[in-house]
Amino acid sequence: MKIGEAVAVRIEELCGQNGITINRLGTISGVTQSTLNNIVGGTSKNPTVSTIKKICDGLNITMVEFFNAPVFRNLEQEIV
Repeated sequence: MKIGEAVAVRIEELCGQNGITINRLGTISGVTQSTLNNIVGGTSKNPTVSTIKKICDGLNITMVEFFNAPVFRNLEQEIV
């Protein structure tokens, strides 16, 4: 799994844990619905650190908490 896919999985996981939709996440984080849909849908394969930080702020978690998940432990090599 590549980083973009892992970020998408993690966002969906956190939404499920918090009982919110992707739309609600956009509202509370200030990230546009289209940006979130592109990340989760795989169109955006490299979300910015700034976007991830906004998502974390909306969920009231740190970036360390965001990335401290099993989905990030065995990522594929990005440089080929």
